[in-house]
Amino acid sequence: MDRLNLLRHKLQDYQLRDFPVRLPEAAVLMPFTDRPDPELILTVRSAGMPTHAGEVAFPGGKRDPVDRDLLSTALRESHEEVGLSPEEVEVVAQLSPLASRFGMKVTPFVGIVPHDVALLAEEREIDQIFRVPLEFFLDTRPDLSSPIDFYGKKFRIPTYHYDGKRIWGLTAFMILDLLNNVFDADIPFEESA
Repeated sequence: MDRLNLLRHKLQDYQLRDFPVRLPEAAVLMPFTDRPDPELILTVRSAGMPTHAGEVAFPGGKRDPVDRDLLSTALRESHEEVGLSPEEVEVVAQLSPLASRFGMKVTPFVGIVPHDVALLAEEREIDQIFRVPLEFFLDTRPDLSSPIDFYGKKFRIPTYHYDGKRIWGLTAFMILDLLNNVFDADIPFEESA
């Protein structure tokens, strides 16, 4: 089974874990291209953004009152930030929410998009759109920080370096959650008590 179909198949059995903390909500889209060896689409946020300036992130943002649910948030924000039409996204799964260091509860959604999809960065928010082969994440173990305390648990913050870009923090946690659950990567980032 190729990696794209493995992704579709294994995410059907993904077990959502609750994050029982009341925080403002946000959602992101983890868009994979529809090739047998897919690429993951990421962005570099504009240096002028109030949070995560200049950092690598998935398209997404804060839930608006007009959003009927968090998936709507992820799709709306992806359309606004990178010009990705919701009709071009095959939503495969929702992953477990995580908390950002800025006090947001962020829910990722995995989607599959055409490999030749035309994307356009909204220049006030996004400096760059780039792609990373899934194979890179499967073949590269991230650097892990010393354990830090976060919401009563201890975590090691993962960091990947790809083509001069630092993929770390919440974005890397989401990638690792997917790798561990779909591809049995077994890269622990949460310290046991």
